[in-house]
Amino acid sequence: MKWDWSIDGWIIVAGALCAIAASLLGNFLVLRRLSLMGDAISHSVLPGIAAAFLFTGHRGSWVVLMGAAVMGLVTVWLTEFVRKVGKVEESASIGVVFTSLFAIGLVMMVRGGDKTDLDPSCVLYGNLETIILDTVATPLGNVPRVVLTLMGICVLNATAIVGLYKQWQLSTFDPLLSQAQGIHPTLFHYILASLVAITCIASFEAVGNILVVAMLVVPAATAFLLCKRLSSMIVTSALVGAVSAVAGHLLAISVPVAFGLRSVNSAAMIAVACGFFLVLAVCVSPKAGVLSRWISSGRIARKILGDDVLALLYRRAETWPSSSFQGTTGPEFSLSETALKLGVSRKKMRSVANELVRLGWLNSSSSTIALTDDGRRVAQNLVRSHRLWEQYMSVEMNVSDSRLHAQAESLEHFTSPSMRGKLDAETGQSALDPHGRSIPPEG
Repeated sequence: MKWDWSIDGWIIVAGALCAIAASLLGNFLVLRRLSLMGDAISHSVLPGIAAAFLFTGHRGSWVVLMGAAVMGLVTVWLTEFVRKVGKVEESASIGVVFTSLFAIGLVMMVRGGDKTDLDPSCVLYGNLETIILDTVATPLGNVPRVVLTLMGICVLNATAIVGLYKQWQLSTFDPLLSQAQGIHPTLFHYILASLVAITCIASFEAVGNILVVAMLVVPAATAFLLCKRLSSMIVTSALVGAVSAVAGHLLAISVPVAFGLRSVNSAAMIAVACGFFLVLAVCVSPKAGVLSRWISSGRIARKILGDDVLALLYRRAETWPSSSFQGTTGPEFSLSETALKLGVSRKKMRSVANELVRLGWLNSSSSTIALTDDGRRVAQNLVRSHRLWEQYMSVEMNVSDSRLHAQAESLEHFTSPSMRGKLDAETGQSALDPHGRSIPPEG
């Protein structure tokens, strides 16, 4: 891998600034469920770009940014207009508006391409690799013009968010309360659209019209999966965007070369890196990740199996005479028979039994298990919950006898002492369940 700071360094800086600027706004697009709006604005500003080019003939003019902001507002207004007048859902109105404006913008770009310095492929796909060709003299040396522009956009977006953080937070999470306090959610909706439009224009030369959508949505979506607070989500999304820029460029210049191929477009690989981080977050997110859900489901299933073991031993012990109990140890039962009764392997049964032994609820030998005094109290409350639910559903809900056991078994594992007290009161403190079995007292 050949590294040249004068080229690769500025590519990474530009990509990181673009990702940070877009991800700062993307947080509010994701939280407001307007992710598609970012896509719509990034495409529908093309008429504004084309019009600015046709009038000024310059790519770097601030007129272009103003035209983009105006088209962003027009996009939002047209979307609301189509939704209200056409009585269609918001996603459909967004699709109609942005495809129409995008087509108009492409026609204008093609028609004006011979008269202005206008390259549709650059707008669509971006070209990070050539930003070093257009530099501006500064006290620190020559700096690519795109980097200065993106730096300004980053400062603009950060200032808008930090300076109006309370207003953004309130209008995003509780629009009604926001309006009651004099903070108009619609105004911030249009401000967000304007900032997204300006950011898209500034990012076109870096990542292009199509790939800027990834910068707007993917880092914010990744942060949403990992964070619980808005402030941490904003910081995390910016970090994800910056790291994606670094990783994307390094992958673009190293992975293809390792296979004897030419390096690929860095902007595209930055989007791929963003996607990788999103997939990683989907897998390991502590609140919604596949892995965390799998671990949580396994933990719940294991707890339920442990409860079933205790309840089964208690029901068996109910039929044994009290003389069979030795001290605080209940009657011993075969580990293999218990596993067969519950439909699990002996190995899994042994693992669950060992866990219950560590909790002090079971005594265990090589082939038998028995309830301890503490285990008997836990099991007694489980059986009490089961039979109270059966009694409640039979008396209050008229559930048929054939369905009582299955319904009560699904509820007994998650019944608190206070809930058992309410069930007992609702059923008139009955001593027997619908099947004539005694309802044990609270353990």
